[in-house]
Amino acid sequence: MYYIKKILLLIVFLIPLSLMLYFGKETFYIEDQLTAGDPYDYHFVLITEEVGNDYWRLIEQGAKEAAAEHNIYLEYIGPKVTDNDERLATLDRMIAADVDGIITKGMNDEIFSQLVQKASNRGIPVATIDTDNEKSDRQFYIGTDNYHAGFLAGQTLIEQTTGEQKVAVIIGLATAQNQLERLNGFQEAIAASNRIELVDVAESNITELGAAQATYELLKVHSDITAFLGTSALDGIGIVQGIGEREPDERPYVIAFDILPETVEAIEKGNIDATVVQYPEEMGKRSVELMLKIHKNQTVNPIHYTDTGIVKASHIHNGELIAPIKEGERP
Repeated sequence: MYYIKKILLLIVFLIPLSLMLYFGKETFYIEDQLTAGDPYDYHFVLITEEVGNDYWRLIEQGAKEAAAEHNIYLEYIGPKVTDNDERLATLDRMIAADVDGIITKGMNDEIFSQLVQKASNRGIPVATIDTDNEKSDRQFYIGTDNYHAGFLAGQTLIEQTTGEQKVAVIIGLATAQNQLERLNGFQEAIAASNRIELVDVAESNITELGAAQATYELLKVHSDITAFLGTSALDGIGIVQGIGEREPDERPYVIAFDILPETVEAIEKGNIDATVVQYPEEMGKRSVELMLKIHKNQTVNPIHYTDTGIVKASHIHNGELIAPIKEGERP
């Protein structure tokens, strides 16, 4: 009887432990781990903002393309929905796993800087992508010059509108450095025109629904809004929905960010007037290539800006780009 009780207690202990390990893996790991027998030269990790985000999937696509070319195992992991605490925890786990390199969105957070320093102390290079934290010990940043992108959006609004304009901006997250840099660039650009006024700024929480709700509320409070800027990938699509729900007398001029299929469709239909184009695949591809250079003891510059431009209806036909995008002058 004594031994039966011990066996039963052991089973009771092992079942929840097994479940914890399994579901812990399902929560934090998107792909199977690299095993000792796999014939790869390096194990890099790309920590996404959220795994289902179409924009980050394009970054992943470019990164995996480069990884395949250079015999690198690339692990794509992150939270299912935007969660800064979970991303920090994932970064810490990847450091503990002793991977060969980490590529992640920069965070304006002291814990982030501490973790990057921890990785550096262990000989693990960390690169920021899409959003930088230049005060951290990261090896390099790859992505858009976000201030320039916002400035370009402001220039476009000035060029493409006439008369007095009251504009509202929908940003993804008020704590995200790339969003604030885009907003700052936009404000700097429109300051050159005395006919354009920024009347309000609202958050979308990087979701289409959030952007739609924010747009609806802004139009309810400021019925005289004549233009919108959305600074993250799903904001433009949400702005169109919010305008449709509120049905103002005149449709506001809309500038979006990125060129997701839904954004292209909205431009062709005339619901979005222009979008700021980034190149996420290029970001992903070059991030892996630059990380590989570090492992080969080659010099890598700390800043690598990818291209930015403006796409309008004249650049699109049947859902495809038919003309070169307009690249603005760097202010």
